[in-house]
Amino acid sequence: MATRRRGASGGGGVVVSLVASVLVAWLLAAGGAAGHVTGAGECQEEQRALDRVEALPGQPAVSFAQYSGYVTVHERRGRGRALFYWLTEADRADAATKPLVLWLNGGPGCSSVAYGASEEIGPFRIKPNGTGLYLNKYSWNKEANLLFLESPAGVGFSYSNTTSDLKTSGDERTAQDSLQFLIGWMSRFPQYRGRDFYIAGESYAGHYVPQLARKIVEYNRASQHPLINLKGILVGNAVTDNYYDNVGTVTYWWTHAMVSDTTYRAILKLCDFSSANVSDACNRAMSYAMNHEFGDIDQYSIYTPSCHASSDTSSSSNSTRHRRRPVLRFKDTLIRRRSNSYDPCTETYAETYYNRLDVQKAMHANTTRIPYRWTACSDVLIKTWKDSELSMLPTYRMLMKAGIRVWVFSGDTDSVVPVTATRFALGHLGLKTKIRWYPWYTAGQVGGWSEVYEGLTFATIRGAGHEVPLFQPRRAFRMFVSFLAGTPLPARN
Repeated sequence: MATRRRGASGGGGVVVSLVASVLVAWLLAAGGAAGHVTGAGECQEEQRALDRVEALPGQPAVSFAQYSGYVTVHERRGRGRALFYWLTEADRADAATKPLVLWLNGGPGCSSVAYGASEEIGPFRIKPNGTGLYLNKYSWNKEANLLFLESPAGVGFSYSNTTSDLKTSGDERTAQDSLQFLIGWMSRFPQYRGRDFYIAGESYAGHYVPQLARKIVEYNRASQHPLINLKGILVGNAVTDNYYDNVGTVTYWWTHAMVSDTTYRAILKLCDFSSANVSDACNRAMSYAMNHEFGDIDQYSIYTPSCHASSDTSSSSNSTRHRRRPVLRFKDTLIRRRSNSYDPCTETYAETYYNRLDVQKAMHANTTRIPYRWTACSDVLIKTWKDSELSMLPTYRMLMKAGIRVWVFSGDTDSVVPVTATRFALGHLGLKTKIRWYPWYTAGQVGGWSEVYEGLTFATIRGAGHEVPLFQPRRAFRMFVSFLAGTPLPARN
């Protein structure tokens, strides 16, 4: 039976606290957070050299540099948390002048290496059965240096030496650890200090991205020499506001003929979306829709095939086994999904490839021998998430006021965090319209629709599911180019 998580209590609109000035000063004096392989007192230049990736197994030849490894974000008496990163520098002769883009996937508890790097915007795609890699024609590293972060600890190769940390993660700690990661990482890679910096992500990263951006704005205000030159954020199919997300999701189900009139009316009657608590009657109505009316579809991409190749494989992971009946987060939406571009089984290839010992060695990953297999998503984190802000709208207002570029995009075939949910939420910001709703074009076709507001740009990507760059890589790349340039999407061919 599909399930959903009750909304976290006490999370609405809380502004997270700024990192203590003493801690910031200590980090700057110490050169940032300690590296995983070397101690805090050792040379960051040496650690950067150790992080260099010469080549991954089965990788085609490339001209850009890669680095991967760990940055410790919390350490106390030999116990702490370390986050795993993978940097693929820009595939350009002028890479040193290109911006840095941090990509975050959601879940909460899903890997940016599995999804963002390997299915969406990264330079490589994984061959069937994890046998090797091939190039992504529309990789975003053609325009930017891409930094993929597995966050929080417990996701992918990122880990904690304190087992209880995996059951006490939440929005606040994730944002704080990600800020500490960036401070430490930029100490290791000083060439990126002051470089134009953007944060992008999707789904539950609709929380991660603006929350981290808020932390950075606060950190920069408190620092005499800020390291992080944040220019903008880009979020897709983003969990934004519990109330509007829920109303918009049910509306999408009904308008796309996924549920009956009877079930639609029952959900609206039985579910109080303004409450953090979900009644049993509401749960039953939702479960009936998902288990009896949706059918065997990929809820993250309702018009494309589902992957069933691994359903009969005894070695499949928990995240794979949930594919036919996914564990859905409704209040703090996101779960998992996997469909294609057009191979709907790419997640299974990632779980094969990144569990190869030769791959882990090449990436300087799993050096502590984590006592569990690398998985695309952590069931423990998903099921035990502790705090979740009810709405990101106040944070959007704060970021826009601070002059941060805010773009929100939505693939229009996703039924988990659908376009209607995002539009309902953004509509309640009350922003002044600069450019009215219009079709935008790429490659002679309508790529989607867009509306530009004072301080925020919204765009849809036509024919894309939850992971927009996976389903519509060319259209997603065109959107990314416009985002970096700060210009509206093209209204003509």
